Amino acid sequence: MRSKRTRKKLKSVLNKAIPLYLVVILIIESSAAVGLFEYYLMKRNFNNQIAALYQKTKSPEEFVQILKQQVVPQQGYILSVKWNDIGKQLISSGVIDKVKYAELFAQDSFAKEQMKYLNNPSGNHMMISEKNSRFMVNTLWALGLVNKNPILSEGAMKTYGNKDPMAYASTGGWNLGSKPTSQLYSSQEIIKLTPQQQEIVKKIAQNIYRPCCGNPTSFPDCNHGMAALGYIELAVKQGVSERQIYKDVLALNSFWFPQQYVELAAYLDKQGAKWNTVDAKKVLAAEYSSLQGMQKVHQQVQNIPGFAAPGGCGA
Repeated sequence: MRSKRTRKKLKSVLNKAIPLYLVVILIIESSAAVGLFEYYLMKRNFNNQIAALYQKTKSPEEFVQILKQQVVPQQGYILSVKWNDIGKQLISSGVIDKVKYAELFAQDSFAKEQMKYLNNPSGNHMMISEKNSRFMVNTLWALGLVNKNPILSEGAMKTYGNKDPMAYASTGGWNLGSKPTSQLYSSQEIIKLTPQQQEIVKKIAQNIYRPCCGNPTSFPDCNHGMAALGYIELAVKQGVSERQIYKDVLALNSFWFPQQYVELAAYLDKQGAKWNTVDAKKVLAAEYSSLQGMQKVHQQVQNIPGFAAPGGCGA
């Protein structure tokens, strides 16, 4: 009898209508639980893979070096553009004051050797390495800053904020010229582009981000963005293909932000993508190379040891 009454009660409960809002809540919460569980499994598996690779090395430093040599090789990276007379034009335009530049790099013997490119024309290709990364970011920064281009005179630098281009780090932070930055900004047609070339520059600049902020190169409000813009303009002028320009800027970004891009290389490797075969255009997009994108990557690989702190956005 007791079991019969129990079955009747159970049947009565099951026959009652469940409110729609309760059904929705149950579905949402179950989906969130599944998503959280999948995220946990993915991160745990990734960290297990990292740990397995780490166990094959003798120390955290050795583990970092394995990744580092793929992203920022010790021998450096040869860029596709040539110096020609760009250095001399930067001096003559006033955007670089030779005395201030010499003082800035007085304790840097390698950068002092690179100063030759500011004094005389050269058919040598530009290159980026750990030794000259600071020299290159400053020199390309100067180029992007002084070269006359609609991206600077009509783009986001002019329309955002207080509509004052001097209010950003890439302009207010430049103190290495022989003239006020306000006079230097987009003032010299060092790189003369055809309308078709300008469209290519604009398209590429809109697709390339950097880990220090969430803006594309078409909004070069920091030194790295302005340097990337200068390089893109020069590369397009010299006939470098779009595909190669993306590869070159990825190399520049990697040497300017080694910690972030070594972490990204580790993350992509676990997705089955080797660093030397990755699509540079995709890697430089907001998904990975913006500040927000890199923060997401870092959350996935935060157990990787041994990285030094990244550099800032100043000269």
